[in-house]
Amino acid sequence: MSIEQVFMHRNADSALKLGQARGVAICAGHLAGLEIAEYAPREIKQAIVGSGAASKEQVQHMVKRLLGLREPLQADESDSLAIAICHAQFYATQQKTGLDAKLLKRRRTNRR
Repeated sequence: MSIEQVFMHRNADSALKLGQARGVAICAGHLAGLEIAEYAPREIKQAIVGSGAASKEQVQHMVKRLLGLREPLQADESDSLAIAICHAQFYATQQKTGLDAKLLKRRRTNRR
């Protein structure tokens, strides 16, 4: 199971609601025996578009291109699909190399 990490919202009420919904999703995944992977918004954008500073529109466009979709996607649909694609890419790298791609990325970032 993959899920986006929380980032700070300007609105405290929205952040609280997001945290509660995220907590329920993580608990449900855990109870189902799933391994849970978390990705930062910048990581997801980097994996999909090639830039961690990509706009939502760029992410939507690339998700549609990667999946060969013609119909318009709503923001929450493209966000969910982007997280899934990001996770699939990290998982595929891990399976091919036997190494944890996220751990390697963090090590490279920490050396700078």
